[in-house]
Amino acid sequence: MRQVVLGKSGLKVSAVGFGGIPIQRVSLDQAVRTLRAALDAGITFIDTAAGYTDSQLKIGEAIKGRRDGLVIASKSSQKTRDGILADVDRARQELGVKTIDLYQLHGVSSPQTWEAVSGPDGALEGLLAARDKGLIAHIGFSSHNLDIALNLVREEVFETVQFPFNLVTAEPAEKLIPLARKRHLGFIVMKPLCGGQYDNAEFAFKFLNGFPDLVPIPGTESPEQVRQIVEIVNSGAMLRGAEKAQAQQIAASLGKLFCRRCGYCQPCPQGVPITNAMVFEGFLRRFPVAKILEGPGKGVIEKADLCNECGQCEEKCPYNLPIRQTVKRAGELAKKFAAEHGRT
Repeated sequence: MRQVVLGKSGLKVSAVGFGGIPIQRVSLDQAVRTLRAALDAGITFIDTAAGYTDSQLKIGEAIKGRRDGLVIASKSSQKTRDGILADVDRARQELGVKTIDLYQLHGVSSPQTWEAVSGPDGALEGLLAARDKGLIAHIGFSSHNLDIALNLVREEVFETVQFPFNLVTAEPAEKLIPLARKRHLGFIVMKPLCGGQYDNAEFAFKFLNGFPDLVPIPGTESPEQVRQIVEIVNSGAMLRGAEKAQAQQIAASLGKLFCRRCGYCQPCPQGVPITNAMVFEGFLRRFPVAKILEGPGKGVIEKADLCNECGQCEEKCPYNLPIRQTVKRAGELAKKFAAEHGRT
């Protein structure tokens, strides 16, 4: 498979990586089979996170005896030095590696988060200490907020940026991707399939083939999905003619509902976790039951029906999304899901 250099980190990785979210939902055996199919197909870049329940453990099992030549990335949303150092140690144990090649600050999407992680005894200080000790090799960040990401790529400490980029969320092509290139940061593409909302892998990856220096990390949960994506990436084919027009038409339709998780709509006066409500259907498709009930879905289950449709969120949304309508539907789905799993 074609190799890509992740900017100034110098890390050479396969042109498509392996995202660690969906394997949370499947058995250990299926997760191992899926990941080993990815390795057999030439994928050398694996991305996971402290918050992806048992993803790190499953990856650790799958790469036993096959660590050489792989680039392993993880990330943490901890904001303190001690908190992130604990996550680094846990990742090393669960993944079964001495050094994590790339460790990222996870979800730096607001000025308040950046202030916390970059301040005294913050998470960034912890990552610098971990790098000095050889526990990690390189430092990056992920974000959902375009303005924040544009600021962070200017920070010398970062070697990679992970950000949503796909047929629907194409805004990064205008400023963020060119700036990352100028600053020599590797660009890791999260949500290449729009967080599971776009199901045409051929169109999605033909679009991304037009950006050969970026590395998408699709989440897959079967060997068949892996092989399909690898075949498209290896072909180098890009959207042309009628395909391009059809893909853009689908993207335009999805864009009316697709939440970028930028956070501009928050906080809600009633305490509704708007962003999580906006992507709750995606949680149902991608996360295991326990994580939905106790993790990001919990607030939706408990608070979505507190929405009084004041409309402040829609006034602040830069993408003019129907937030009130989507939150209401999320609340209905959340209550049904909770009842089905004995949580009322």
